[in-house]
Amino acid sequence: MTKYLRFRHCRGLALLFVLLWTLCKTGSGQIHYSVQEELDKGSFVGNISKNLGLEPWELAERGVRIISRGRTQLFALNLRSGSLVTASRIDREELCAQSALCLVKFNVLVEDKLKIFEVEIEIKDINDNAPDFLAEKLEIKIGELAAPGTRFPLKTAFDPDVGMNSLQNYHLRPNDYFSLTVKHVSDGTKYPELVLERALDREQKKVHQLVLIASDGGNPVHSGNLYIQVIVLDANDNPPVFTQSEYQLSIQENLPVGTTLLTVNATDPDEGFNAQVSYILDKMPGKVAEIFYLNSVTGDISILKSLDYEDAMFYEIKIEAQDGPGLLSRAKILVTVLDVNDNAPEVTITSLTESVPEEATAGREIALINVHDRDSGQNGQVTVFVLGNVPFNLEKSIDQYYRLVTARSLDREQVSEYNITLRATDGGSPPLSTNIHITLHVADINDNPPAFSRASYSAYIPENNPRGASIFCVTAQDPDSIQNAHITFALTEDTIQGAPLSTYVSINSDTGVLYALRSFDYEQVRDLQLLVTASDSGNPPLSSNVSLSIFVLDQNDNAPEILYPALPTDGSTGVELAPRSAEPGYLVTKVVAVDRDSGQNAWLSYRLLKASEPGLFTVGLHTGEVRTARALMDRDALKQSLVVAVQDHGQPPLSATVTLTVAVADNIPDVLADLGSIRTAADPDDSDLTLYLVVAVAAVSCIFLAFVIVLLGLRLRRWHSSRLLQAAGVGLAGVPATHFVGVDGVRTFLQTYSQEVSLRADSRESHVIFPQPNYADTLLSGESCGKSESFLVSQDLLETKGDPNLLETTSERRC
Repeated sequence: MTKYLRFRHCRGLALLFVLLWTLCKTGSGQIHYSVQEELDKGSFVGNISKNLGLEPWELAERGVRIISRGRTQLFALNLRSGSLVTASRIDREELCAQSALCLVKFNVLVEDKLKIFEVEIEIKDINDNAPDFLAEKLEIKIGELAAPGTRFPLKTAFDPDVGMNSLQNYHLRPNDYFSLTVKHVSDGTKYPELVLERALDREQKKVHQLVLIASDGGNPVHSGNLYIQVIVLDANDNPPVFTQSEYQLSIQENLPVGTTLLTVNATDPDEGFNAQVSYILDKMPGKVAEIFYLNSVTGDISILKSLDYEDAMFYEIKIEAQDGPGLLSRAKILVTVLDVNDNAPEVTITSLTESVPEEATAGREIALINVHDRDSGQNGQVTVFVLGNVPFNLEKSIDQYYRLVTARSLDREQVSEYNITLRATDGGSPPLSTNIHITLHVADINDNPPAFSRASYSAYIPENNPRGASIFCVTAQDPDSIQNAHITFALTEDTIQGAPLSTYVSINSDTGVLYALRSFDYEQVRDLQLLVTASDSGNPPLSSNVSLSIFVLDQNDNAPEILYPALPTDGSTGVELAPRSAEPGYLVTKVVAVDRDSGQNAWLSYRLLKASEPGLFTVGLHTGEVRTARALMDRDALKQSLVVAVQDHGQPPLSATVTLTVAVADNIPDVLADLGSIRTAADPDDSDLTLYLVVAVAAVSCIFLAFVIVLLGLRLRRWHSSRLLQAAGVGLAGVPATHFVGVDGVRTFLQTYSQEVSLRADSRESHVIFPQPNYADTLLSGESCGKSESFLVSQDLLETKGDPNLLETTSERRC
């Protein structure tokens, strides 16, 4: 038993020795595999059973297992197939980062033989990462004066892959202004740089959009983009410049905290961001930064803590002015701390004049002043001056006396009273001062004539005004005072149409109101031109004139006046002739009228007021033309009586009427045959004249009949009988055509073809006017001429109808 125990003990020691030897000999068996990263779990790595010299089924029997070293187990044994497989998805970049060789080592233990095998697996990289920039966008600001060839470093991309799968190259999308260069360093890192190829012009293009592409060498190739925005800046070629390179400042020691001592100012001639100036207080050693504060925006320098003259009498402050991109300039402020000046100057008026005439010349003495300051040294040095823009000066007299005098002549109309402020200031720092006020009155003289409010006046008055009516009021101003400003008005004497102006209008000398002394008639006087004088009461008096135009406005006080047909002076009745063959619209005659008023008051309209045969004739509303409204028929009476009314457009309207007699007949013999019943009262002395007229009418009738016969013969050769007879009748009838245009002196163009028959029943005489053209420039013109042929036909001879021996023709021309 003891031997057996010893044997087992020796056997145990032997096994322990073998195990220790085996553990120490770790390199006795080494197995190497390689596998790609990112394989799925359970992916085949290697035939571990074959490499161990075992069959797959022996792995479980022999207790083959992977010995973990405390890290996450990446691999596992497939006891069925005897293969080494992945235990999870492997990320090479997570295990080995940027190492070129990524090895995973672990041990495999065969328990039954106590053998340990070292397994080394190389994790091969795949191109599973694209190059990536830390930011998607990059903004670069480049001055427009940057020289071509200038380089601008760009952000680098990062690719966690290794080898060819890592970042290999950069390139820039093509553009006109920039190119890309890649800088290589010794460790193989590539740094992209943007190269300016041509000069930039901010005015042409303010922003350039670029794309930087980083790519690796894998298959397929992966890439990442960086979007670059290049902002072209205005050329910052001017630093800010202080108004002074050195500021000197003396301040009282008792200034309260927060007091602004000085405002520094620096200007930058650049624009925009380049001209945005900020102020910086140089952080020098000492207490300057603790005592003074500089506002970076406004440039105000103020006190942060109380000053003490005994601690420091002088400070030197260095300041900087920096623009947006960073150009700067420097200046310094020298601050001297002074003792307190606690006494203000005293001012005493020794002599004073309260008023001065405006005609006083320069140098006129106003007051005598004495100043005194109880302080000593510079604090006791007093200066006196006049505040504001006033025409006064101070002149030094003796010692501390000053004279206040006028600097120029005064004008009371501009300033009638002056409030003069004198300031006495000592030489302390800060200086103390005392103000004194003097009131001075300026006495008036008569140096300004009256001035009218306007250069000329216009007034309007309707005609037929009542006597004494107020027409207009003129006003004038005189800037002088009291009597010198009292104004009286008067009219300059003149004549109008031979009568003195004073018979037409008068003016109130105090108020300037004009009154009408008579009732004006627009048709006689249309305007008055006056000269109004305004005089003041100064000594001597001054005056000024202004023109006043008074226009008389027309009223509708004149009724229309009928010029044609005019009432015969011999008492006969005028007759117009209308042939029975007249078509509708045939012009019989024209009523001509004028109105002495003007404007709308002279606009005339015509209308048919009464007719013996309604509907036979019409009258033109604006022309006054009397035309046939329909064809004349045999049943229409020979004599037609028309009453035409002419009315203006005034308010109220005025009108006039005229009675027309129209004889309806185709030819002169018919007229003479049918006019026997038309009689008017006649003078027996006219019998001889009637005889001559009858002879003249008979002669003209014979000539007229012969002309008609010849004309009919000529027409029968060309036309059918019915049309020739009708045309001949129309040609003989004579067509009245009267054209009249104009009101109140407007030019009138009148062309008249008229037939007028005047009958005297008791004397058996007739007055016939045959058609003759009549041209007149103006109805109202006295130079117009008319020509007519007059025929006197005895009533006894009318029965002979056409006997040429009994007709005597007389011709008369009137102008």
